[in-house]
Amino acid sequence: MNRFRPLGIAVVGTGRMGADHVRRIDRVISGARVTAVVDIDAERAEAVAAGVDGCTAHTDPAAAMAAADVDAVLVASPGPAHEAALLTAFEHDLPVLCEKPLTPDAASALRVMEAEAALGHRRVQVGFMRRYDTEYVRLKALLETGRLGRPLMLHNRHRNVASPPFFTSSMLISDSVAHEVDATRWLLGHEITAVTVLRPTRSAGAPEGLRDPQFVVLETDGGALSDVEIFVNCGFGYQVQAEVVCELGTARIGDGHALVTTMAGRWGGTVAQDWTERFAQAYDDEVQAWVDTTRRGEVTGPSTWDGYAAAAVCEAGVRALEDGRRVAVDLVERPPLYR
Repeated sequence: MNRFRPLGIAVVGTGRMGADHVRRIDRVISGARVTAVVDIDAERAEAVAAGVDGCTAHTDPAAAMAAADVDAVLVASPGPAHEAALLTAFEHDLPVLCEKPLTPDAASALRVMEAEAALGHRRVQVGFMRRYDTEYVRLKALLETGRLGRPLMLHNRHRNVASPPFFTSSMLISDSVAHEVDATRWLLGHEITAVTVLRPTRSAGAPEGLRDPQFVVLETDGGALSDVEIFVNCGFGYQVQAEVVCELGTARIGDGHALVTTMAGRWGGTVAQDWTERFAQAYDDEVQAWVDTTRRGEVTGPSTWDGYAAAAVCEAGVRALEDGRRVAVDLVERPPLYR
């Protein structure tokens, strides 16, 4: 890789997330360009590639990664396709930004982690973009000062206007609460040891058969508790909020009071309607940071271990949802590469 020319990136997956990353790399961030896109839908890949100068379209990730102008890979395909794409990237020793989930289950995440460890160096950054959100970054920095004392509880709220038609009850855990799983581990510096899922009365706004909302309790090895209200058919907007309760004080983010108006006898603001609005800057900053570190020959950010741990916790959470009991999280010993 020539550090004096833009980083050539192959984007695997050109759905909503992948196409947005293509736009981001092409028009927003610096130091990189999209040189290839990959999708099993050839027409969709070609349509996305047509909008980017010098970009080629592929249906096979291996063909794209073998191209001479590809220096790195951004994986934004559906989760079940991630393992194969990551292992192919390892064959070419290419750095990868992989959207969450790393893989859909702990067993496949463990295979990826073992394959990366066999390389002897990190190649993967997992796309937990909340670690790049301004509010989360400020909360993390505050906790690290120790001014609030030891964290005791973390309260999380995660609400969506409506769930996609394909959403299942278990996806509330594996696709949505996965973000709070990583945020809990990152903010507190604890591993999650057990999961309990409580099921309040089902909302009338939830599609038939969907258990929505859910209340998830995460236990940690540091003695703190983290709870998550996940409500994906709240109807009014997209909200992500967190409040940490410590021995000497509390701190809260996500209230969304950036703009409050007072007029015509009323005061108030607006509520974001989806994640692309709420976390737009976080995605920009995440991809820019990945490009910058990759150009320096470094790999930082959420690791394959973080992706594996999140998969294991979510797997335990799905069992807790289905069985109605507390489920322990069983993690392998952390390899030296990720310590």
